[in-house]
Amino acid sequence: MKKPAFLILLLIFASCVQAQKDTLRNLDIHLENYTYPFPVSFLAIESQGEKLKMAYMDVKPSVPNGKSIMLLHGKNFNGAYWEQTAKSLAALGYRVIIPDQIGFGKSSKPRHFQYSFHELAANTKRILDHLKIDKIAVLGHSMGGMVATRFAVMYPETVEKFILENPIGLEDYKLKVPFQSVDKWYQSELKSDFNSIRNYQLNSYYDGKWKDSYTKWVNLLAGWTLNKDYPVVAWNSALTYDMIYTQPVCYEFEKITAPTLLIIGQRDRSAVGKNLASEEVRKTLGNYPELGKQTKARIKNSELVELDNIGHLPHIEDFDRFFVPLKNFLAR
Repeated sequence: MKKPAFLILLLIFASCVQAQKDTLRNLDIHLENYTYPFPVSFLAIESQGEKLKMAYMDVKPSVPNGKSIMLLHGKNFNGAYWEQTAKSLAALGYRVIIPDQIGFGKSSKPRHFQYSFHELAANTKRILDHLKIDKIAVLGHSMGGMVATRFAVMYPETVEKFILENPIGLEDYKLKVPFQSVDKWYQSELKSDFNSIRNYQLNSYYDGKWKDSYTKWVNLLAGWTLNKDYPVVAWNSALTYDMIYTQPVCYEFEKITAPTLLIIGQRDRSAVGKNLASEEVRKTLGNYPELGKQTKARIKNSELVELDNIGHLPHIEDFDRFFVPLKNFLAR
């Protein structure tokens, strides 16, 4: 490519990135100045000496089919990214419950908290108890898959059907990734900005293939970095990274009794702490084509749907290919 042409392309790329960054705005750490797609309710929770609020959306269908499903978000997301999924499920008659876990989205960001998947699962159960829902299908994506797994083990009588969409935690990261203290996770999070967040998602979630529609989810995280209270968000993020690293759930898959569907995008290469491992070890982490098969073998009464040319977020990248197997599984 001739140098002038290369420079023109470089300038176009730079202008596009700047345009994306210009859509950023300072976001309150509880997203009070960000509108979710459905009305938000809050459940008061007292835990570890803290008075907390857990946000959730309760999407009720116009023509109920008598069934409910709960959607659990990932580490770098919140309940808002389930909008299309919730609308499509509600159109089929399902009541859809969408929590924001403590530390995420519109829920409280405690300054002192010992995060555990047991705690998050128990908080999630409180919402269902509050709503008087005793049977429900549970769908977990990314970190939400780890929460969902612990929930299914703790409350097997509640889970009618179980769905994992590209969950993290299909492998035990601490066996391959060097330990990093919460303080180091925190210092790393403090350095986050639009470019670092976008680059992480580009390489880990989408395997180098980006669409402009993905930028809105970058802006939600990057908008927090502009707020004076961002250190509180960064600290909670550091604590939840430590939770993911130190509390594997992959050893519990054999204990899941509900009928299970695994929806696995085959281009996904996500793994917590991957950048901390040696180059040789990094190549073995986040191998979702292999991890999906291993997990299916561990979970009794499970089926695996492999989505070629899809990364970490099937419900965002190619909704129809994600939703068809989900719909068919729930209907059985």
